[in-house]
Formats: sequence, C-alpha cells, structure tokens
Amino acid sequence: MDLSQFTHQYDHLSRDVAAFRRAISNKLMYQVGKNPESARPEDWLHAVSYAVRDHLVERWMKTIRASYAQDVKRVYYLSMEFLIGRSFSNALLALDLMPTVRQALTELEVDPDVVIDLEPDAALGNGGLGRLAACFLDSMATLGVPGFGYGIRYDYGMFRQQIIDGQQVEVPDYWLAHGNPWEFHRPEICFRVRYGGHLEQEGDVVRWVGTEDVLANAYDTIIPGYGTEVTNTLRLWSAKATEEIDLSAFNQGNYFGAVESKNHSENVSRVLYPDDSTLSGRELRLRQEYFFVSASLQDILRRYRVNHRDFDALPDKVSIHLNDTHPVLAVPELMRLLVDEHGVPWKEAWALCRRVFSYTNHTLMHEALETWPVDMLGRVLPRHLRMIFDINADFLADLTAAHGHDVELMRRVSLIDEHGERRVRMAYLAVVASHSVNGVSVLHSELMRQSIFADFARLWPERFNNKTNGVTPRRWLAQANPGLAALLDARLGTGWRRNLHELAALREYQHERDFLDAFRSAKRANKQRLADYVGARLGIDIDPGALFDVQVKRMHEYKRQLLNLLHVIARYQAILAKPDADWVPRVVIFSGKAASAYVMAKQVIRLINDVAAVVNADARLRGRLKVVFIPNYSVSLAELIIPAADLSEQISTAGTEASGTGNMKLALNGAITIGTLDGANVEIREQVGDDNIFIFGHTTAEVADIRAQGYQPRNCYAANPQLAAALNAVRDGLFSPGERGRYQAVFDALMNWGDHYLLLADFASYVEAQQRADALYRQPEAWTRSALLNVAGMGLFSSDRTIDAYAREIWKTTPIRLDAASVFE
Repeated sequence: MDLSQFTHQYDHLSRDVAAFRRAISNKLMYQVGKNPESARPEDWLHAVSYAVRDHLVERWMKTIRASYAQDVKRVYYLSMEFLIGRSFSNALLALDLMPTVRQALTELEVDPDVVIDLEPDAALGNGGLGRLAACFLDSMATLGVPGFGYGIRYDYGMFRQQIIDGQQVEVPDYWLAHGNPWEFHRPEICFRVRYGGHLEQEGDVVRWVGTEDVLANAYDTIIPGYGTEVTNTLRLWSAKATEEIDLSAFNQGNYFGAVESKNHSENVSRVLYPDDSTLSGRELRLRQEYFFVSASLQDILRRYRVNHRDFDALPDKVSIHLNDTHPVLAVPELMRLLVDEHGVPWKEAWALCRRVFSYTNHTLMHEALETWPVDMLGRVLPRHLRMIFDINADFLADLTAAHGHDVELMRRVSLIDEHGERRVRMAYLAVVASHSVNGVSVLHSELMRQSIFADFARLWPERFNNKTNGVTPRRWLAQANPGLAALLDARLGTGWRRNLHELAALREYQHERDFLDAFRSAKRANKQRLADYVGARLGIDIDPGALFDVQVKRMHEYKRQLLNLLHVIARYQAILAKPDADWVPRVVIFSGKAASAYVMAKQVIRLINDVAAVVNADARLRGRLKVVFIPNYSVSLAELIIPAADLSEQISTAGTEASGTGNMKLALNGAITIGTLDGANVEIREQVGDDNIFIFGHTTAEVADIRAQGYQPRNCYAANPQLAAALNAVRDGLFSPGERGRYQAVFDALMNWGDHYLLLADFASYVEAQQRADALYRQPEAWTRSALLNVAGMGLFSSDRTIDAYAREIWKTTPIRLDAASVFE
C-alpha cells in the first residue's frame, strides 16, 4: 500500500470516527436522556447500540420494500428457541464497524471492552436447537433468502444457572432488566390467541366459542446479513392480557384477584420450557407452543393478503418451516384459519397445507418425540384436536385406498397412539403435513428413514432428505476468535467469511513452521484468556500450557458427560498410583445446563463439582490434572471457551445425536475431536481424515446388537479393574465424604439399571483414545498440524451451505434483489 492509499484510508476512518462520536453523544442525550457526566456504562451501551442500529434500519426498510415490490416467496422459520447471543457485537461484525466504534468510544473516554461486555445474551434458547436457528437466520440474510424467524419473547429465558455447594440452582434470567435497544416494539401488530371453550356445529360450519383469550404482541429484531445490504427479521411474541386488571375487584379491595387473571394470561411468555414434571407445567408448555404458532400464522396470512386476494398462490409465496416438533400445532392452526376464518373448503385447505409446510427432525429417540394427551389437547385446543382427527381420518382413508386394509400399518402410522393414554403424535403429524422431511446429518437422516419414520419413508420416499447442519463462520470464527481470524486473513484474504471452503487452502501451510508457530500462538492466547476468566470468576488456577479438554453442551445422559467424568476419575487414580510417570497436564472443562426437572443430569453436575473439589485440592497431582465446571453456559461464554479448546468431547452413544453443531464450532477453532461415530462426527472424519480425529466406541449397528443380545454392564465392570475402581470411588463416597451414599443412584443407573447409554461398554475404548490424544499432545508440532487440518476441513460445515440447500431444494425460493448487492465491494 503506498502512502497516498494509506492517507486516504486513515482520513476515511477519521471521518467515520468523528461521525460516530457525534452520533453516540446525540443518542446519549436525546434517546437515553443522560449527559456524559452522569451516564452509567449501561447508558453508554444503549447510546452506542442505538447509533449502530441506525445503520441497520435503512437496510432493513430497503429489504422490506424490495420483498413486497418483488412479491418474493418468503420463508417463515418457526422455532421455540433462537439463541442469538449478543446483538451489538454481531451488528458491528456485519457492518464492519468494530474499529470505528472502538475508536469513537475511546475518544469519548469510555472503555469499549467494558461496554461490549455489559450486553446480556438474549435469553431466548438453551442449546443446539436455538443456536442452529440463530445461525440459519444469519445465513438466510447473508444469502439474501427472504425470511422471518418466529418465536417467543421470553421475559426470563430458561434460567440463569448458579452453582451453590456444587449443585445447580436455577434463578430468573433478567435479561431485559435494562431494556433491549435492539428490538422494535410493534403495538399495532397484535393478534388474539384462543384457548379452551367448546365447539358448535351447524352443517359443515364449526364455530369455536366460549374461549379464554390472550393477546400476542410483536417485537422485531433486525437480523443483518454479512457483506450485503439484505436484512431479515426475527419477530418474537409477548403475551398480554386482554384486560389489564379487573377494576371492579380492585375498587372493592380485592387487589390480588384484580391482577390474577392478567398474570395468568401473561405467564405464557414468561420462561422458556417451564418445568414439565407437573400437569400444570405440561399444560403451560402446550399453551406456549400454540401461542406463538397461532400469532405467527395469523401474521403470515396477513402479510400474504397484502398482495393476494385468494389463497391459490399460498404455496408459491409462503414456505413455513417447522424446527422440530414444538411448532407442529401450526398445521391444524393453518387449517383452522383457512377453513373457519377464510371459508376455504377443507380439501383445498389441506392440499395447500401439504405444499406449504416442511419439517426438520432433530432426534431419533422415541421418548423425545413430542406427544400430547388427547384429553389435554381437547381441553386446551378443542378445535385443533378435531382438525387433527379429521386429518388422521383423511390420511388413513388414503392409506387404505392405496395399500388395502392393513390394520397393523394403520396402527403404526396413525396420528393417534391408542396404547394406554391416547396421545397425539406430533412428529407424525409433521410428516403427514409436510412436503419435505429432513434430518441434520447423513447418518441421522438414514437412521431416521430406518427407525422412527420407517413406515412413512416407505410410503413417501421422495419426501425424505438430508441437510447436514452448519454454523456461521462470522460468529464462530471471525468474532469468537479474532487472533486466528487475523492470521487467516493475512494468508487467505477475507473471503472465507462468506465461502468457508476457502479454508481448504490452509493445507498448503501444514509444513510451514512459521505459520504453525503463529497458529499455535493464537491458540495459546485464547487459552490464556480463558485461564484469566476462570481464575477471576472461579478462583481456580489453570495452566494455559496444559491440554484443554472441553465438553460444553446441554447436560443430558445421552451426551455422556458422565463417561468423561469416569475417565477423569480413572486418570486421577492412575496419577496417584504412578506419580513419577510422564503425565500430560490436562484441564478438563465442563459447562452446560440441566433441565430443572432432570434429576440425573443435575446429579451429574453435582458429581463433576465434587470431583473438581477433590482433584483440584490434591497437592500430590502437582497441577497435572484440574477439573472446572463453568456455570451458566451461553453463546458469549461459548465464544470464550471454544477458541481455547484443544480437545473437543463429542462422545454421545452412537445413534443418539442427530448432528451436533458444537463439534463443528470446536473443530473450526482448531480443536481435535474425540468422539464416537455419531451425528456429524462421521462427516467431520471424512473431511479432516482419520489421522486428525480420535474415534472410539461402538458403532450404531454394534450398539443395536449389544442391546439385542441382552447387555450386561456388570460384565464390563468385572473385566476392567480401572473402570471398577472409578465406579467404586463414586459409590463409596470418595468425592462426597460428608454424605457417603450421595451418588448411589448414579452407580445404580450404570450397574444395576441397565446403563442405557452404554457408558461402561465404551469406557475401555474411550480411555485408549484419550491415551492417543496424550501421545499426540506430547508432539507440539504434530498436534498443531492436526489442529490446522481440522480448520482446513471445515468448509462443508458452514450454515451458508446448509441454507443454500434448503432454499434451492426445499423452500424453492430465490434471493431478494437489491440495487447494491454488496456493501464490501
């Protein structure tokens, strides 16, 4: 770059900084209502957020105008979760404004790092389902796919996790306590959502009357694309009572009764996934699911009718995607709206529905496939239960016409499970109503066809397909790992942010020592950053030179955090037995939430913390093993932990994890996977090579054989002294000396109650894979080369690739055309 070019860029940056400095000051005064002398850090955060948001609004309006003018086919992505993380840093990345804003804040004598870290994560999800939805929205905007995300604006999220005396304690997550500068309240967008009541019929006309109602009010968040002016919208619904208070009751002194009805109505958007261990909790969850799909469907039809007088073109202009089974009530709701509200004949309405809906399945476990008791559904949503029975009758009649009177087939595929308590099978309803049903990894999609939907796959083989998940490289590499991103930019340019396949060029540098040193330095800096956080927040001193062994994900038995912990215990015992051996120093890091009613998952969290307390305090280890549980896992915490990971634990029982996206994020950031051949691990191995992944354990077919032959976990215990010693330590209270029997139930689940997820069967293979990881880590250059090749192999796992396939093959939509296609050209 010559001097004139440098001077031009410097002048341009200076003008931008000056403009932003003025914008921030104006927002602080005129929108926040503070002067600089009295402004708190939160006030500065809001001021700079409003200043940045203004840059998105113009693009947003331009996109909306273009979508109406071009009458594009819109995609509506319905999901109970959208784990979008922090909006401020994401907007800065999309707008390429981070250097400008940091400089402007600095010149205003405000620490930009303090301001950025103040923003809370939007508490709109829990795990991979919600983060996948957020990545998809990012990629839809980046690729210009016209779309809306629809969900619920949870007041308190799921919960904020605290660890007290080693145990998970759930407290409300007040993420909206200081307001949310990134949302736009739309009081004029308000729909009535109905519950209860009864049905009255006159001829073919069914009326749903006597209902108790709640209002759904819209809040919009801009979803910016990267390197484009196209933006999309996340519309979230908040519950509002139809009447604020019972004024007559209030005036008579019944203050509690005056607001009781209001509070009951608005509970529907209070928290994500209310505790469903009680009947009232399960019913509230049902009400939540219907609440957001009813408001969303009413909004979709309102928007469609701006350009259309009848519904003939609905499948050509509307694609509704169901992210798992939570939104499947959208099917009978669309039928109700078309038939009852708009007078479309039933057969025509059903034909339209089957061309509009598509469905992604996220689980192979029958127990995780959502069902609702007929009695509950009939009480809460009587019109929808009638619709489901009518859909089922139509489906079974067509089945009989095509395949004869096969009673067993009809029983297996009926939307109503007649065994015991009659229940509606929501996943089956999604399959029957959708023109496309996809899995989220090659293995998962094949197993889906063979197991849970085998009969449907034989009936409609063309309906089933695979769309392997992906993650956005903007959030999960450019933003989360700026050190590595800068190194990639210097060698590859910046194009990998929109075309992740460009990372394949990194293979050319695998033998270049200077590049490997720089790659290793970036990892070391990330490990030091995490070590500083753990030291400051948890008071645990960890060595950034140790192998960082990371398992961060939702706490669940099938994800087998307990298998990881058994290896930690066995390693602890082995170090004590051979203290002079050449042990690779290791820091084992866990993070994740357990559902509030999930007793076993919460016990595993407690056991992790009890093991950590013993191991971390044992001076005999000389710091060669540390265990850390980091509370309150979130997107922002993931952005801190994932870039620091050396080893990525993806150890679910083969055949249980649909895909995973944590495995992709970790490998993208240079962590080497230790995992089973489950979910997307299979495809990761294909991309990075057998030598750059540590595979262990029984395959899906072998798991099925073990169970078919009558699995006896005690045989594994008897045959493996190392395993037996680890289990005995748990049972006998080595890690809970004040309560020796604390973990008897954990021991029993593995030894006496069947070890459902085959931890003991995979233990020996897992330990051997961990030994291979140790051996490679002893060779820093070889480890770094393997980590680099993991990054180089991640091109397939971009959510841009996934969304491009959805748009072309399922949604059949084309990008919005704007005058300025790219803002970075």
